Amino acid sequence: MKKDIASYLILIIFILIPAALGIILGTAGFDDPGFYTILMGIRLPRTLAALVLGGALAVSGYLLQVFFSNPIAGPFVLGISGGAKLMTAVVLILFLGRGIHINSAGMVLASFIGAAISTMAVLFISRYTDRMSVLVLSGVMIGYICSALTDFLITFADDRNIVNLHYWSMGSFSGMNMGNVLCFSVFAVIGLAGSFALKKPIGAYLTGEEYARSVGVDLKLFRILLILCSSLLSATVTAFAGPISFVGVAVPHLARRMFRTVRPEKMIPACFLGGAAFCLISDLAARLLFSPTELSISSVTAVFGAPVVIMVLLERGRRHD
Repeated sequence: MKKDIASYLILIIFILIPAALGIILGTAGFDDPGFYTILMGIRLPRTLAALVLGGALAVSGYLLQVFFSNPIAGPFVLGISGGAKLMTAVVLILFLGRGIHINSAGMVLASFIGAAISTMAVLFISRYTDRMSVLVLSGVMIGYICSALTDFLITFADDRNIVNLHYWSMGSFSGMNMGNVLCFSVFAVIGLAGSFALKKPIGAYLTGEEYARSVGVDLKLFRILLILCSSLLSATVTAFAGPISFVGVAVPHLARRMFRTVRPEKMIPACFLGGAAFCLISDLAARLLFSPTELSISSVTAVFGAPVVIMVLLERGRRHD
């Protein structure tokens, strides 16, 4: 118990330090007359976005890993973020092309539908193979197809505002306001509350399907609810920040290493805190490493997260040798 408390405190510290630096650091200093406006209107919403959406994405990845019993499963790797990205871009282009504004709830709904379609495609493929490598590669291909279609739509769009979707499609926490923060926080809380409400059936499911049935878990309903929660969380992230790579795969694995458990009552808060810290640090690096040029958040999370995925694959390969 003491070790768990210490681990949670470490994660909180890794949240607080980059959050404070993200709010303080920038071209405008404390003596700048517009500092307060920049702080409240730009830096604080961006910091909160990295915190909440990063945590939501990591929990989404954990739920997918439980569902597929696969440590490489994640919204980005399985192409789910790509599907959410494609559907959001399609809806935005259709609406903006006609001069119609679409609100945040509409964007999340579009992203959720795209995530659900991609998830169904992955589920269909998983029925015909038990090999992790085939499932992962299939998900990657689905993601590439969705990304290619999104880029095609954005490239040939005429409206200047639609072309600007290119920057959203690369992934970024910039451009947020407190209204956005309030909206995505509501969706994130719903998804997280649903995830935590499933902690007992998740714990039983991790023990084995037969055990889960023996303690009264309706596996069909459980799987539906698990996918709904995961899709809602990943769709919320994609709708507001675009597709963000590797967070949903790397963070749950690091949390398992840190807490030495897969139990949901520990893993869900650990993944949320870990995802928040991971994205806050990555966003800080994206902003400051080559300032004033800003990197896409996915470029940084890929640099940090891809080695973790490689490590997982190597470990599984050694166990099967």
